[in-house]
Amino acid sequence: MRVEVTKKLFTVDEYYRMGEAGVFDPEARLELIEGEIIEMSPVGNRHIASVIRATTLFAARLDGKAILSVQNPVLLSQYTEPQPDIVLARPRDDYYAGRRISPEDTFLAIEVSDTTLRYDRNRKMPLYAKSGVSELWIENLQNDVILVYRNPGPEAYSTCLTFQRGESISLQAFPEVDFKVDELLG
Repeated sequence: MRVEVTKKLFTVDEYYRMGEAGVFDPEARLELIEGEIIEMSPVGNRHIASVIRATTLFAARLDGKAILSVQNPVLLSQYTEPQPDIVLARPRDDYYAGRRISPEDTFLAIEVSDTTLRYDRNRKMPLYAKSGVSELWIENLQNDVILVYRNPGPEAYSTCLTFQRGESISLQAFPEVDFKVDELLG
């Protein structure tokens, strides 16, 4: 006999209520992806250094132009709230105290990938595109490249560029500000 099984997908609000009720270990690194609570991979030293390095560079070069949010959630939909490593968001006087950062607020989301490249590219990238995040960078630490996704569509980005060591990169929102791939990757 075959039994139908229904998967319970959680909304962002339910996810936060569970957190407030103490359902999750306070030290757990979690994100909500398409209604599923996903435990994030542990981060290694190079990942940590890449986030710190990029944070320092973006803060210095984009001071006053964008708010820098590090390892905080972005509300993509009722069922999806990833925690990218870095988000550059539109400035707000309240620093988003009144509401979460949304795709409309986001100049750039960055995922640093040392062991999660396939997941970041195949599962998370389409969600960023579908929600309208204008630009996504994936720092691929395994191959020492930065994958740049632009022009979001309903299932993916229509533009995908690969930047290697020795090259420079800039955000679509701030084309006048250059970053060297080497300084971002370390």
